[in-house]
Amino acid sequence: ACVCEKNKRVTNCRIDGGRCRCEAIGSGVTVDCSTLTSKCLLMKAEVMGSKSGRREKPKDAFEDTDGLYDPECENSGAFKAKQCNGTTCWCVNTAGVRRTDKHDADLKCNQLVRTMWIIIEMKHAERNSPLNAESLKKFFMDTITSRYQLDARYITSVLYENPYITIDLKQNSSDKSLGGVDIADVAYYFEKDVKGQSIFHNNAGLNVSIDNEPVKLEKTVVYYVDEIGPEFSMKSSTAGIIAVVVVIVIAVVAAIVVLVSSNKGANPTVLLQFGKQQHTCLDS
Repeated sequence: ACVCEKNKRVTNCRIDGGRCRCEAIGSGVTVDCSTLTSKCLLMKAEVMGSKSGRREKPKDAFEDTDGLYDPECENSGAFKAKQCNGTTCWCVNTAGVRRTDKHDADLKCNQLVRTMWIIIEMKHAERNSPLNAESLKKFFMDTITSRYQLDARYITSVLYENPYITIDLKQNSSDKSLGGVDIADVAYYFEKDVKGQSIFHNNAGLNVSIDNEPVKLEKTVVYYVDEIGPEFSMKSSTAGIIAVVVVIVIAVVAAIVVLVSSNKGANPTVLLQFGKQQHTCLDS
């Protein structure tokens, strides 16, 4: 027996060929514990774990499954291009993120589209002074290459714009080597770490420390860019995806002309003119 340091969602671990190999919960697929487990297998294991010991829900009960769903995985650990929840189906990218509207079971997903660019955006808590940008960049470069085993050439940018930290991971299909770590898996492990839901066996999340000073992250958002654009209809777009702000400025120009005439034997007359409307006020 052995301990799978890179994935706690496994069972039936054993030493094989000098390496710890285990079966992923929910799929039974054998994983190599010396490297990251694929996101598809991790999601499937998480769904199975969340179902255990829970009573059956009423027929009409539902939840938002766009974030976490029970995926169909290839034996390699990759997502199948078509994913379904009952009779509702959709197409996903290599990160397992929905890239089409939801349809019935007749939906055709011709290929698994490659996610070539992942943007991780974080916001740290308010500080008296900004962080050192070079120290911050070094911390995240070192962390991603050592903790998540991603080759540094796939980390194309670490940008700091107080209080936002943005990390760009880029890896197209021709870049990724056979058996190499995928940027989608790295982003999933990273996101779980910063949210305190670490997948690593020791449960130790990611402690962000810049120049020996702890940094609290308040918000983390992950964006995905595919080699082929997504196929969402405008009807399904929400305010969270497309925001159109129209500002209408109405300017009213009023010309006020005051004419005072004092004809002999007549009352003084004051004329107030607003645009084309004319009002006459008589002084009694």
